[in-house]
Amino acid sequence: MSYVELPGAKVPIRLWTDPATVEEGALQQLRNVATLPWIKGLAVMPDVHYGKGATVGSVIAMQGAVCPAAVGVDIGCGMSAVRTSLTANDLPGDLSRLRSKIEQAIPVGRGMHDDPVDPGRLHGFAAGGWDDFWGRFGGVADAVRFREERAAKQMGTLGGGNHYIELLFDSGGVVWLTLHSGSRNIGKELAEHHIGVAQKLPHNQGLVDRDLAVFVSDTPQMAAYRNDLFWAQEYAKYNRSIMMALLKDVIRKEFKKARPTFEPEISCHHNYVAEERYEGMDLLVTRKGAIRAGSGEYGIIPGSMGTSSYIVKGLGNEKAFNSASHGAGRRMSRNAAKRRFTVRDLEQQTSGVECRKDSGVLDEIPGAYKNIDQVMGQQRDLVEVVAKLKQFVCVKG
Repeated sequence: MSYVELPGAKVPIRLWTDPATVEEGALQQLRNVATLPWIKGLAVMPDVHYGKGATVGSVIAMQGAVCPAAVGVDIGCGMSAVRTSLTANDLPGDLSRLRSKIEQAIPVGRGMHDDPVDPGRLHGFAAGGWDDFWGRFGGVADAVRFREERAAKQMGTLGGGNHYIELLFDSGGVVWLTLHSGSRNIGKELAEHHIGVAQKLPHNQGLVDRDLAVFVSDTPQMAAYRNDLFWAQEYAKYNRSIMMALLKDVIRKEFKKARPTFEPEISCHHNYVAEERYEGMDLLVTRKGAIRAGSGEYGIIPGSMGTSSYIVKGLGNEKAFNSASHGAGRRMSRNAAKRRFTVRDLEQQTSGVECRKDSGVLDEIPGAYKNIDQVMGQQRDLVEVVAKLKQFVCVKG
């Protein structure tokens, strides 16, 4: 489908989905965002759903301003994927050992490494800029400076919630590795600090929603946020790269006879800010639950822990600010999912997948998410499908 346009106060709201399927709370958030004085465009992806301040699945293009709550607390959250040389024929009948080895190598949930991972010891990890990156930690907000040791030990860890590591087959039976994570606790604390600062600024006092508080250009508060935002986005990218290197090491050890090889890593943020130019304007584009899908750019659009995921190539649709959905998108809240579904439902919906099947991940049940194939059908003018993947191992915190 192409987009549907709804009127907004300052800019039209372009939706790549049927407005009738979007809950009223999310539509009101979109209308609120469209009132911001600095906004130049608003694109809404087919995985749209209610969020904090701004809707998940929205692309907010502003001139001279950025909203920290719209970026969210998991700065730089995103996906990485790697195609391997392994096929279904290389796999053992029992996949539980493989899942266990992954969980031993990569801490999940609130876990962290006993000592910081040394990237120089990781097979094939390109650690260019590593020392410079950590050297810039001294320039982040004073409020989180004491978290340096924890941030170092959480580098290369998964986290909880909807973060995961998966092994998947494509249609030809080739094995892929994917993972989903962000900037861990350090990104969360940086985000919360700056959201608090923004909400107290005088120019934000008359907004329709205090969670839409912004920083504006040429102010010390904006300079401080941009510094910390871009550092946290870099942290998230390194975090995924280190996890992928650790995951590859597990695969090498578990499949020694097959001598697995790995294609170059595909990586994309889906909670972040980028400086981009549209219609002659230099804009700050916030993708809150959306990936960049510039012409020919590779991206990853996952479903849920029991459904398909997609490797895509962007079509460069400027009406969507070169964006696409970041996943299937939730169709109900975590609490609603826990009330509606049982562990037996989870077992049935993840049949054939080696994964946790307990009450601790019930909020991540596939039934809590939109239909990924329908979501993909709604954005045929945003991306083309390169590969459709189905998981057989899923690791969650």
